[in-house]
Amino acid sequence: MTAPAADSGCVLCAQDGGALVWRGEKLRLIRAAEEGFPAFYRVIWNAHAAELSDLSDADRNLCMQAVAVVERAMRDALAPAKINLAALGNMVPHLHWHVIARHDWDSHFPASVWAAPLRARDADREAGVAAQLSMLDAQLAERLSAIFR
Repeated sequence: MTAPAADSGCVLCAQDGGALVWRGEKLRLIRAAEEGFPAFYRVIWNAHAAELSDLSDADRNLCMQAVAVVERAMRDALAPAKINLAALGNMVPHLHWHVIARHDWDSHFPASVWAAPLRARDADREAGVAAQLSMLDAQLAERLSAIFR
């Protein structure tokens, strides 16, 4: 199954969608600027597709392999309490996976990042995570490049 290359009204067709970490032929990885959650990444399918089932079996497997690579690298680098994965598409109907490192001290844990906060933010701990992201970005780009040449 082939998805259209672009949709002129789609924000993820028109722009990267965040700080570009890596771009391959079929997908890209960005780091999103989500306040309170410094290690918030998105794996974005480059061609316009609204749903995972719009992709061929091979492309679907490739997409999920990329999500798993990002998750593993985040776990290795940051040792979070949990990694949250989500593919909603309600606001932007372009296939993308949220990959979010969660810590038991974050303002929303254990609730969703989109829920109401449960406690005040811990700016010092957030800064500690943020300080590790340049190295993590490089590791992510290296791992993705090694698999998706």
